[in-house]
Amino acid sequence: MAADRRLRELVLEMVPQKYPFRFIDEILELSSTHIVGAYRFRLDEYFYPGHFPGRAITPGVILIETMAQTGVVALGLYLALLKEKTSSGVPPPMITLFTLAEEVEFSRTVSPGERVIVTGEKLYFRQNAIKSKVEMKDERGQVISCGKLAGKGISFDET
Repeated sequence: MAADRRLRELVLEMVPQKYPFRFIDEILELSSTHIVGAYRFRLDEYFYPGHFPGRAITPGVILIETMAQTGVVALGLYLALLKEKTSSGVPPPMITLFTLAEEVEFSRTVSPGERVIVTGEKLYFRQNAIKSKVEMKDERGQVISCGKLAGKGISFDET
């Protein structure tokens, strides 16, 4: 079952990362098996002046974080919504602890101002743990990065 626009916006609002560390602008597609999200790297991102002076490129760890926020955090929140609704209709506030990055490969760099599209395919979701196969492409469809990422959602009370 594909999520409607309102539900996609709700999941986006639930993502615990906020400016300046949120790297997901919109959720384009969302279902119980996959997610597609987009982010445009702003020209004034806080990390560009130091990475690298005179030739700014997006750090690989930020690209991994971007893929994780869509393919692990947002997809995991949606799956939690489907599975464990509270009386208010949403699960308790959660954060996702990043637990695994494997087989991550980078094919090219990302420049300031560039928009990326992240696709996450659920490999498993159980006991608030999620593992996804993720891929980041540019707007022309060229692969930037791919790999498998995992995380575990915990309520704010557990932190």
